[in-house]
Amino acid sequence: MSDIKINQLGNKPPQLQKALKSRHITMISLGGTIGTGLFLASGGAIAQAGPGGALLAYALIGIMVYFLMTSLGEMAAYMPSSGSFSTYASKFVDPALGFAIGWNYWYSWAITIAAEIAAVSLIMKYWFPNSSSTLWTVLFIVIVLTLNLLSVRSYGESEYWFAMIKVATVIVFIIISFLMIFGILGGQAPVGFTNFFISDGPFHGGFLATFGIFLAAGFSFQGTELVGITAGETDDPEKNIPKAVKSVFWRILLFYILAIAAIGLLIPFTDERLLSEDVAISPFTLIFDRLGIAVAASFMNTIILTAMLSAGNSALYASSRMLWQLAVEGKAPKLFAKLNRRGIPIYALIATIAIGCLAFLASFFGDGVVYIWLLNASGMSGFITWLGIAYSHYRFRRAFIVQGMDLSLLPYKTKWYPFGPLFALTVCIVVVLGQNYTAFIGDKIDWYGILVSYIGIPLFLILWIGYKIKFKTRLLPLEECDLKIEK
Repeated sequence: MSDIKINQLGNKPPQLQKALKSRHITMISLGGTIGTGLFLASGGAIAQAGPGGALLAYALIGIMVYFLMTSLGEMAAYMPSSGSFSTYASKFVDPALGFAIGWNYWYSWAITIAAEIAAVSLIMKYWFPNSSSTLWTVLFIVIVLTLNLLSVRSYGESEYWFAMIKVATVIVFIIISFLMIFGILGGQAPVGFTNFFISDGPFHGGFLATFGIFLAAGFSFQGTELVGITAGETDDPEKNIPKAVKSVFWRILLFYILAIAAIGLLIPFTDERLLSEDVAISPFTLIFDRLGIAVAASFMNTIILTAMLSAGNSALYASSRMLWQLAVEGKAPKLFAKLNRRGIPIYALIATIAIGCLAFLASFFGDGVVYIWLLNASGMSGFITWLGIAYSHYRFRRAFIVQGMDLSLLPYKTKWYPFGPLFALTVCIVVVLGQNYTAFIGDKIDWYGILVSYIGIPLFLILWIGYKIKFKTRLLPLEECDLKIEK
């Protein structure tokens, strides 16, 4: 129920433009998880848990994300909405849950913008060490804001090419790596599984080390749920959303499992360089450099810069659409429901970029303590969103059956119900609760570490419980879940 009324001439108010094509959605889905988690953090994962431990951890999280995406895909293909999981939680679980998830998700991506602003300045100083950080900060903001202001098609097109660059890099990396493993490239004898079994490999550090990587791997996959947000501006969601969802399994297999396997085979996990987050010695850079590519570090710097532009671009898109949908549903100020003539939620965009900039400025005060707290709260909200998706889908399908509706009405039907959403729900709970398990181990409990790590949970509960108390909401009976599709 938007605050924008039909004007006196009888013209319809501006609407979100359904301009995202199949290729946009597929590439946004493909590129959603490719970022610093793969290009930089994968080396640290192998060093800490060994190649076997890293592979196992990423494979388990990958399976969970696949089930999560099939759950989201089933709901998004049936009921496309820019509010996505916030709307589904409101309709199938409890309006208070939808309110809390929506605001948490908006906040999470707004803080992500701040993180990318800070990172881009560091990346640019690799080439221009004496340049002004302010210059790169302003330029980054102008680029992502312009891409989002022009039209949803400009966002989709830019993300298509950003993702294409990342995807092509990973594919080339995997091909080159395995050619080197078999001794076809690099001028060395075949490596085989030698590096997998050195020292106490392949499971270095045992169960706890693998569990620690299991938790960290979850952050690498955050962003896959973006496909749900795009459903509201897709020209053919019944066809495009399932197509994107079906690519998730292959993306996980190709990009993470094969890339980590290649790194683990080529570089001994005892190599201390894997622990560095410096792009000049990232695992991708080390392997390209080993092949004799002189500009390997500069090339990977460019790819990581692309990943950061992509992350900032998507963060602004996802958070502005979520804020717009919250306003449309009466859960945010009506101002944010207004669209310009090109169907862009202009005030939601401005508010989001402003919050991102304020969070970035917080990094300059108090040695960045405030900023670290903001980032920690942001990271937790991604898992809370995933919990909401899994539980919403579990109740969505049950409500569908209880209300006597035929499952053939679903444009896309997940094959793993109810195991899929319940498995995803369980894994997400383990990740959320185990976030900083080391704080509970030892002679003294690290209360400060617990507070910093788990700050996102009380913030979510305040929003959820506060809304429930004010509006006296309840868990919706399955018979009352809103399954109507708005045309």
